[in-house]
Amino acid sequence: MNVGAQSVVLLSGGMDSVTALYHAHDGGAVAAALSFDYGAKHHSRELPLAAWHAARLGVRHVVIPLEFMARYFSSSLLVGGGDIPKGHYEEDSMRQTVVPFRNGIMLSVAAGFAESVGADELVIAAHSGDHAIYPDCREEFMSAMGSAMRLGTYAGVRLSRPFIAMNKAGIAARGSSLGVDFARTWSCYVGAARHCGECGTCVERREAFLDAGLLDPTEYDRCSPLPRRPSR
Repeated sequence: MNVGAQSVVLLSGGMDSVTALYHAHDGGAVAAALSFDYGAKHHSRELPLAAWHAARLGVRHVVIPLEFMARYFSSSLLVGGGDIPKGHYEEDSMRQTVVPFRNGIMLSVAAGFAESVGADELVIAAHSGDHAIYPDCREEFMSAMGSAMRLGTYAGVRLSRPFIAMNKAGIAARGSSLGVDFARTWSCYVGAARHCGECGTCVERREAFLDAGLLDPTEYDRCSPLPRRPSR
């Protein structure tokens, strides 16, 4: 984060974005944490945790409704969509969970919000392990979107990705060093009372704590052996 910058942090309530909030708060002034309710199956579990962490840090938390996405877009991630696939996050089956142009929509709204609250930096928890199955997570897209935000705002709002050189295990380690309570974060796309332990996001979460050498505080319904990472 740039010295003197006022930032807005995109905060879903997952372990990456929560760590990004603590990282930004540790490094400077956070004007707000911004969440979106676009009708995902796990929002009832995830968004309250986003609010909890923002309150813990004394950061303003704003939830912007985007109901039209669940109404008009097709994705297994959304309420009314198909079943969430099991297996590794890098399996091609995870394409079913792609919400078309989700990051493009959210970053556009967030850029306008950031300028409106006097922030000049927008923080997103994109990391080196973000997957090629998601077109709007790819480097080409993020670079282009960052340029559009800078050119399309009077403040020249910057898109900051402090974890872009880290993998998810590195983010888990950084969050641990900042005192993040990972038991109060949510990853599972199924959105039941507990993490299922078998969907792609649960598998990725389990791998992150294991690879970081950290105790995983998550309660899972099932902890079957982790699937092999697909070869690319």
